[in-house]
Amino acid sequence: MNTVVDFGGRTVLVTGGTRGIGAVIARSFLDAGADVVVCGRHDPGTPPGDRTPRFLAADIRDADAAAAMVERAADLMGGLDVLVNNAGGSPDADAATVSPRFVERVVQLNLLAPFYVAQPANKIMQDRPGGGTIINIGSVSGADPQPGTAAYTAAKAGLLALTRALALEWSPKVRVNHVTTGPVLTEAAAERYGDGAALGALVPMGRMADPQDVANACLYLAGDLASYVTGADLAVHGGGEVPARYVVTRN
Repeated sequence: MNTVVDFGGRTVLVTGGTRGIGAVIARSFLDAGADVVVCGRHDPGTPPGDRTPRFLAADIRDADAAAAMVERAADLMGGLDVLVNNAGGSPDADAATVSPRFVERVVQLNLLAPFYVAQPANKIMQDRPGGGTIINIGSVSGADPQPGTAAYTAAKAGLLALTRALALEWSPKVRVNHVTTGPVLTEAAAERYGDGAALGALVPMGRMADPQDVANACLYLAGDLASYVTGADLAVHGGGEVPARYVVTRN
């Protein structure tokens, strides 16, 4: 079997694809031969070129804006084969005092927006001979809450459940899968964690994830080797966080 990663002739949309994990995911699909569109609220100023992603501005927390963006992306690329719902995130906030508006915005970005983008993407993919695939980027917070992440945890837990529900409804033409990410050493994370050594020491693999680790998981789930994989949750978290009781015992 040919296991070369080749997405030549395929079209990919990556939300939040202008920086961090999303930018590496977009670059990985480009390097594999795909045509790629990224979306975000602000134009990163990427110079146009044959092997650079095209950019579309959109606030995908708005359902109409999300649908228009997906349709425009499909028009630009001549179709849509892969959607990576990567946009998300949240600053820490105290659940006892956080405002309802903050909670609403976090849930909109991390749960509602992926659905708003996936729905029109599915409509396009269902009419394509080869169908399509949707990948939702989740977080360990969805199953293992940390202080300050109540709204984010709830939204990410919902994203995993949404993934499984959509896989059930949209199969066999459209596969829908989920990637559970642990701590990833992006530029933003480096500002908080430095080189990531201290946090990495709490992970069985001994390091924080590189964004490429997440991108590689997306390449697998979007490719032919995963043609029978749907409704799955692929953990890319280095084994998760070592339990505190083990750290105490070990030390």
